[in-house]
Amino acid sequence: MKKVLDKLLGGALVLLMSFIVLAVLWQVFSRYVLQNPSSVTEEIARYLLIWIGLLGAAYASGQQEHLSINILPPKLNPENRIKLMIFINILIIAFCVTVLIIGGGNLVLMNIELGQNSAALHLPLSVVYMVIPISGVLIIIYKLNEIFNPKKYLL
Repeated sequence: MKKVLDKLLGGALVLLMSFIVLAVLWQVFSRYVLQNPSSVTEEIARYLLIWIGLLGAAYASGQQEHLSINILPPKLNPENRIKLMIFINILIIAFCVTVLIIGGGNLVLMNIELGQNSAALHLPLSVVYMVIPISGVLIIIYKLNEIFNPKKYLL
């Protein structure tokens, strides 16, 4: 399951990165060559950056490339290292549930109720913010995989 998720998420990130590069290139071209900057590409780049940042964080979490302080785990025996890893992953899951899923979900619902749209694209802002709970779910999937396969993820 992790390999499939890695491939899908990695492919989505490559696609989003390609789109943001094209949007920024067009923005630079339209601003300096055509002397008529495009407001649409600026908004596209901004929203893609949000999606890339949050989905990239989920991907990095799944690859265990997230920022961490690695002082205590090397000093523990393998059994206690597994217990510590499980405890840390439970804390990460609790954070994702409360902040990303519940908080992000409330933000999405609030934007749906208010009917807010972006200025240039007229895109519902709930679509932009939907990445917050999505990334929370992805991180939880990765962390549950680590909890149920702890020896696979040891140093």
